[in-house]
Amino acid sequence: MPMNAADIERMIKDAIPDAQVTIRDVAGDGDHYAAEVVSESFRGKSRVQQHQMVYEALQGNMGGVLHALALQTSAPG
Repeated sequence: MPMNAADIERMIKDAIPDAQVTIRDVAGDGDHYAAEVVSESFRGKSRVQQHQMVYEALQGNMGGVLHALALQTSAPG
């Protein structure tokens, strides 16, 4: 069963409490999402490190119940 946008957002916010999270269902199938995550905790980290933090928040669901996630991360401007 695919994850829904609310579950993805909750998991990210549970792991990165200050995160501002925007989730979009890009294909309309509940299986392909785009996420924008903005967090002060990303400041000074590489893009790879930022993405790893989000993937860790998703607790191994990437590639399984969460098939595809286009991820954009940044520290607040």
